[in-house]
Amino acid sequence: MDAVAIVEDEVRELIRVRGLDPGSQLAEVRRLVAEAVTDYDERSLLGSLPPLGVLEQARRRVFDAVAGFGALQPLLDDPTVEEVWINSPTEIYAARDGRSELTSLVLSADQVRDLVERMLKSSGRRLDLSSPFVDASLPDGSRLHVVIPDITRRHWAVNIRKFIARASRLEHLVELGTLTPQAARFLGAAVASGLNVLVSGATQAGKTTMLNCLGASIGPRERVVTVEEIFELQLPLRDVVGLQCRQSNLEGIGEIPLRRLVKEALRMRPDRLIVGEVREAESLDMLIALNSGLPGMCSVHANSAHDAVTKICTLPLLAGDNISSAFVVPTVASCIDLVIHCARNAAGKRQVMEIMALGSRVENGIIESSSIFQRTDGRLEVTAASMPAPEKFARAGFNVAELLEVQP
Repeated sequence: MDAVAIVEDEVRELIRVRGLDPGSQLAEVRRLVAEAVTDYDERSLLGSLPPLGVLEQARRRVFDAVAGFGALQPLLDDPTVEEVWINSPTEIYAARDGRSELTSLVLSADQVRDLVERMLKSSGRRLDLSSPFVDASLPDGSRLHVVIPDITRRHWAVNIRKFIARASRLEHLVELGTLTPQAARFLGAAVASGLNVLVSGATQAGKTTMLNCLGASIGPRERVVTVEEIFELQLPLRDVVGLQCRQSNLEGIGEIPLRRLVKEALRMRPDRLIVGEVREAESLDMLIALNSGLPGMCSVHANSAHDAVTKICTLPLLAGDNISSAFVVPTVASCIDLVIHCARNAAGKRQVMEIMALGSRVENGIIESSSIFQRTDGRLEVTAASMPAPEKFARAGFNVAELLEVQP
């Protein structure tokens, strides 16, 4: 038997006997692991036990096994890894800088199940044949998504998306090359002025990061309520309340959908409403909230800024047959001010491709729009012909023309 496995079994028994909780009593478990490894090393020198090798590595492996997520823990601790996913026990991938790579890790099917059960333990969410999908948050804020057979062909499919805090403000996005300085100044002023912003892009394009950075420009005295399927937003503000959805229980009751959360958020005295992502009928409730004078932001999956507008005009129709485009399109025109489209280039670098302004006029079911910034030849250039919501900028004391000037 492997020496580390022997120590792991001994530590698990000691944890059980002493009544420790590996999830919350990390310091005690770490001391226990160190003592057990030292004791085993001394015994192996006197007897026929297999050697541990490098003690520091043994301590880490045992601690990760009993208090972390086993063989995956080094990947989760690696700040360069953005996402980890398991296609099968022998196919474990990681993404770095937007590029995927096959790791050398190999697990058994039982180990994958044990890891998922441990990950779901703190979330209170369930995974079984009646509910073969699950979304949950890990203790460090990473998002877990799992699908099991027979929805998958054979193996459990596991995705862990980490949220690496490389950027928490618009200035950080400038340093990363996602934005230009003038685009960052303009967006910061737009958020401070109370413009309603729609962030669009594909998966892993940086939409959540953009929302976080935009949120940093919200005034310090404003109360922000966020609504998400799974907690992802981490706004650097002092007065923030986050709400997330809840799945139904074993009896099929108790589900809290996103539409319900948007309505509840309006009862919590918000100065800003941020919806992590709209996919279905909840977009109607969000538009109604924004159209009532409450500033806000949200994200949506789309291929371009224009496609994002089309999508946000279509999704509310899912709310029911009594909702028509004749109501939705003018509502979008009156409440959405800016669309920020994010994308990831061939090298995996995340960039803002376009910042588009929406007007209030609608002709033949099409909302007037104009590009303020457009990425041309790899650089985000000012292309503004008109400004969105000039009265909002004026009330906040901003001169839009000065915002778009290139600073020396």
